[in-house]
Amino acid sequence: MALHRQNTLNTGAKVDLIGYGTWQSAPGEVGPAVAEAIKIGYRHIDCALVYENQPEVAEGIKEGLKAVGENREDLFIVSKLWCNSARPSDVEADLDLTLSQLDTPYLDCYLIHWPVTFAAGKTLQPIEPGSNPTVRHIDHDAPGIVATWKELVRIFQETKKVRAIGVSNFTVEQLEKIIDATGVIPAMNQIECHPGLPQPELFEYCKKKGIVITAYSSSGNNITNKPRISDLPQIVELSEKIGKQPVQVCIAWCAHQGFCVIPKSVTPSRIKANFEDFTLSDQEFEEISAIGHSNSVRGNIPAKYNPPWPVDIFGTEEEKGLKKVW
Repeated sequence: MALHRQNTLNTGAKVDLIGYGTWQSAPGEVGPAVAEAIKIGYRHIDCALVYENQPEVAEGIKEGLKAVGENREDLFIVSKLWCNSARPSDVEADLDLTLSQLDTPYLDCYLIHWPVTFAAGKTLQPIEPGSNPTVRHIDHDAPGIVATWKELVRIFQETKKVRAIGVSNFTVEQLEKIIDATGVIPAMNQIECHPGLPQPELFEYCKKKGIVITAYSSSGNNITNKPRISDLPQIVELSEKIGKQPVQVCIAWCAHQGFCVIPKSVTPSRIKANFEDFTLSDQEFEEISAIGHSNSVRGNIPAKYNPPWPVDIFGTEEEKGLKKVW
């Protein structure tokens, strides 16, 4: 049974700790899955333009709300600005497209998806001309994250299209840069977060600034073919001991720290299991945390994507020698 714990944003808005993620959900599956999630009790729905499934998510939202007799205002819907529209002149058009696709007059929170700007144009995943092997086309001369953030601030302050603004995949250094430049603190930072990736400096910084952390890939899912954290023996053994599934244990590890979590699945039984917001004991939490202390693993590094992004975002060994563009 879900505990329905919530976080409070710096706007005063409430958001459920356990949300429903729509990343990598295939056409024909995501709509019914979103509807099922709402019927189960999810009220925090995470979306993004680049997932290319928002129109179907919108259909699922309508179906789910109709089934439970609730309204749009009962949901907390998040979406994200994609990298090809990170220039200030393109931001509001990207937001308007998302609002149209989701068939909603506003978002509860709008995030900068990555601190990176791609080449201008409608192509979501542009390739750098003449690159061999092929790489993503990064715009190294773009205005950068401060300019993007200033435009989000303007939209937040001057329109009714977004009720909160935030970021995703931002480090402490990147957060400091936009806050120092504007004085406006993001309401949320959505990051890869799981027991194999301790980020104490980032966690503490966000806590100090009142930035809500939302964890994606809480079980270690990634697109760089690294092992899933939820498959590690320590997680499996503890899950068996307490009568839970490994993925549930990873979700609980994030929630134990007060983070929002957005697990994803299109299977009804798993959607329901992921929503079972239970608590770990402090000892169980420490046992799981020891995994990352001994071997930290970041699964989602764009420099290792296929095609790779030739950019340093996190300062990892895999990104060594690449340019910072934010």
